[in-house]
Amino acid sequence: MAAYFRATLAIIRKDLAAEMRSRELISAMLVFSLLVVLIFNFALELDRAARENVGAGVLWVAFTFAGTLGLNRAFATEKDRGSLDGLLLAPVDRTVIFFGKLVGTLVFMLIVEAIVIPVFSILYGISLFQPMLLVVVLLGTLGYAAVGTLLASMAVQTRTRDVMLPILLFPVAVPVIIASVKASVGILTAADWSDIALWFNMLIVYDVIFLAVAYMVFDYVVEE
Repeated sequence: MAAYFRATLAIIRKDLAAEMRSRELISAMLVFSLLVVLIFNFALELDRAARENVGAGVLWVAFTFAGTLGLNRAFATEKDRGSLDGLLLAPVDRTVIFFGKLVGTLVFMLIVEAIVIPVFSILYGISLFQPMLLVVVLLGTLGYAAVGTLLASMAVQTRTRDVMLPILLFPVAVPVIIASVKASVGILTAADWSDIALWFNMLIVYDVIFLAVAYMVFDYVVEE
């Protein structure tokens, strides 16, 4: 077990170190997210009540599309440099690669979200610094990153991987996106917990299911 965690941390450190040197991925994700937030802010002239209802949708559009940019590059660097085969031949459980890439993608998305949330709060006049809302953001991001990392490992094997990943990802990620938006709207509008609980529980179940599925099938996915 200790060797498993050491190998996972090695992959995480590699991805983080590579990104710290180039800063290309986070910059692209951040600029894209901020542009989405800005465009919707100036395109939609809404009162406060409408902003609370629509704002969550805008926020998750920014998060999901920016996350897709990060997921597209999750395995692409290793594939382009021919080092993906080396990772697969390493004498460790192959799920180490999945969890290493998952945590790396999750870190990148959370960094972008940590910058976008304050900007969003200022532009839309809505405070997003609520503990439950931040938990929803974390759960939604984890679920999206989990299913996205699994599908990215499949799409990277194709020639049209940049197009293939969104085609595969968005239909499968619909439940986590809807649950995240609905839970966020409920929290922002101060709805009763009974109205939020269904969506909150759905996020937890989705995360657990796809983490378990990815753990079980990742070895077979990368074999193909």
